[in-house]
Amino acid sequence: MPILWVVPWRNQYFQDIQCPEDVIVPTKDFHVWPMYPEHRWIYDKLAVAVSQGLQAAPHGVAPPFYPVFSKPIMNLRGMGAGSLIIPDEATYLASLQPGHFWSPLHTGDHVSSDAAVIDGKPVWWRHTTGIASGRGTFDYWHIHAEAMPELESYCGDWCKKHLAGYTGMANFETIGGRIIEAHLRLTDQWPDLYGAGWLDAVVRLYGEGQWVFDDSDRQDCFSVLLFTQHGRQRYPHPSAESMARVLAEPGIKSVQIPFQEDMDASKYSMPPGGFRLAIINATTLEAGFWARDMLRKAILHPENESKQEKLLHSSHI
Repeated sequence: MPILWVVPWRNQYFQDIQCPEDVIVPTKDFHVWPMYPEHRWIYDKLAVAVSQGLQAAPHGVAPPFYPVFSKPIMNLRGMGAGSLIIPDEATYLASLQPGHFWSPLHTGDHVSSDAAVIDGKPVWWRHTTGIASGRGTFDYWHIHAEAMPELESYCGDWCKKHLAGYTGMANFETIGGRIIEAHLRLTDQWPDLYGAGWLDAVVRLYGEGQWVFDDSDRQDCFSVLLFTQHGRQRYPHPSAESMARVLAEPGIKSVQIPFQEDMDASKYSMPPGGFRLAIINATTLEAGFWARDMLRKAILHPENESKQEKLLHSSHI
């Protein structure tokens, strides 16, 4: 089978990668669930917290301290849906929900770490720090060139203890050096920023159980996000002219428009803080911010874009 992906805006990363018919490379947690039954417990976020010796419990068991962080015990759709900071007992009692749990409110850097794993042992790492913009949304992600030895040691020890027998990609989300979520798959938001040949190495990992990748030219990159407030039922895609203008800008690697025009916005799994309109992968933060401003206008104010296109067209006649 080819690399498994679902959403059309990720076609650009995977459709041209050669993958043998008998090799399965998952990119979504719901792909992983039937593939690795002995390791699927990893999607139980309460179990992951307890495995690190953290105080955590389902709703109904009162926290002995506040504030705490609350979210669903399982959420295979992602995007931080249902997450909530609970500052006190009154908020806790008003927020009780079946299937949710509380854990410590971690502070510090929010890092997403991809690892290539062979028999439970990480053999390659890449780390990305999320810059928060509020209520579960991110302004951008910084894909680091440098290693993070302390984090690699902590997550690596956890991996060796709990994922023996597993070979494939793994992703660890940490805050302040503690694992808040773990996934048995790669991060499919920015594979184009890991370098030429990286996805070929991933296919080889799943097919042959080997990791072969020249990572000597890694560089800092960025994945910039465009969110808007919840409320609208549908959003238009940017025009082809707007997309072409953005993609032609130096430093822009790729653009994803992660929604369908004919699908109700309420059907998407989104964080409380907003609806995600675009993802811009770039080699410089300046280019990413410029592209975000352009796409914000193109999606939220397409009438202005149409007027501008007419003016540009008329000026060239």
